[in-house]
Amino acid sequence: MKQNIPFSLVAPGHPDFDLLSALAADLTARAGGALTLADRFPAMLRTCIDDVIMTPKTGRRAYEELEKTEKTYIGTRVEIELIALLNLPRKGHLDTQVLGVDVDIKNTMGGNWMIPTEAVDQPCILVAADEVRARCYLGLIVARPEYLSAGQNKDAKRSVSAEGFAHIHWLLCDHPYPANFWRNQSEQTVAQIFSGTSGNARMAALFRHIQGVVIERDVVEAVAQQKDFMRRIRADKGRGTRDILEREGILLMSGQFDSQLIRALDLPPCGHSAFVSFAPRDAQAIRLAQQAGFTALPDLPK
Repeated sequence: MKQNIPFSLVAPGHPDFDLLSALAADLTARAGGALTLADRFPAMLRTCIDDVIMTPKTGRRAYEELEKTEKTYIGTRVEIELIALLNLPRKGHLDTQVLGVDVDIKNTMGGNWMIPTEAVDQPCILVAADEVRARCYLGLIVARPEYLSAGQNKDAKRSVSAEGFAHIHWLLCDHPYPANFWRNQSEQTVAQIFSGTSGNARMAALFRHIQGVVIERDVVEAVAQQKDFMRRIRADKGRGTRDILEREGILLMSGQFDSQLIRALDLPPCGHSAFVSFAPRDAQAIRLAQQAGFTALPDLPK
């Protein structure tokens, strides 16, 4: 998405203000409020994209590696998930209805949206994800002809013009969303992690090779590839991932149960459903870990 987005002109006195502000208020309320929308919408986008990339099964790590049909499907998936997230009806002449008004939903992973002829002069929900910068966008526009480019593609679709961007009413603009975890890992690291033939082996490789980085629950699930994936994290009579790594001198910590130790070791803040690993290299760090219950750590080499 373009970074120099103009200031929105949708304010009292703008011809679309009353309609777009009413639609925005309804969508926000459906999400459970502005804060909930800002939390759930980015997470929804991340899931839609990651479920198509399928790093655990395909070895692909980025959107750019997808086939054209897969990229198209992301738009369909976003539409389906957004309608579910906001509990919108599946009716009307376009994708959905908001306050009884037909509304189209357009998604882009690039810098613009393609507006079909049937959506011209109709309200559109605009969704965008910038994978490189990990920023997302959610806005509303009445796709008036004067807001669209003069040219069109072979399907007679037109994009939002440079001037048209100023007529978008933003709910979220240049808002952070979870970065693609695998995008920043080397091919060698990904291969090493997924070469394991068991959930424990893959999980141990994940936290062995990627230390000091907060790893979210969805990454753990993807690596485990098992229904009871959280079992791989816990100590399990000496056989669990936590046990395996502890014997190697690596702490596997949970944001829910080990938050004090994580802070004491000056590691990044870790949410309740996230994890971080760390290999203590000095006596003080080992003492802190032992006090927190990591009693099987090997002694430091003399």
